[in-house]
Amino acid sequence: MTRSATTMRADILESAARLFATVGFRGTSLQDIASDVGCSKASLLYHFTNKDAILTELLSPVGRRLAELEERLAGLDGDEAARAAVAGLVESSLRFRREIKILIQDVNAMTTRPELPDVNALIERLVDALTGRSGDPRARVWGWMALVGVALTSAADLAVPEETLRAELTRGALRTLGRPID
Repeated sequence: MTRSATTMRADILESAARLFATVGFRGTSLQDIASDVGCSKASLLYHFTNKDAILTELLSPVGRRLAELEERLAGLDGDEAARAAVAGLVESSLRFRREIKILIQDVNAMTTRPELPDVNALIERLVDALTGRSGDPRARVWGWMALVGVALTSAADLAVPEETLRAELTRGALRTLGRPID
């Protein structure tokens, strides 16, 4: 039975995401993806002009989600900013677990991708929100610890139910930031 164009495209994206997260973007060839999907390389190239086009399609939703989070955090400060930043970070990290793995594989090359916002500037603003806009250098350290801890833990293949993971990531980040846990 022949797959529809929409199904084939979705299969290619699913396969590429899994392979990129497992062996890295650079370690995955178009032929690897085509073989995994069960199609020819020519068929894959009908849907995506190259491997970068596949990665762009995979990372674009991440960029949009980060821009939305940044917009929600822009007018907040203090405890309100910290809690909203933790909630947004945890939700985004859980939603894009494989994409985080892909980014981690080759962080320097991935953070300059055009489909992502200026990642370094975004991270600085997110850390600022996580700290409640505090100028205390210790708070900045805690903000980085919370950010990296949530991202790395989300990318790990933990045998933990999603709701437990969400709750513990939130509690852990708030503890790291020195914020009370409700």
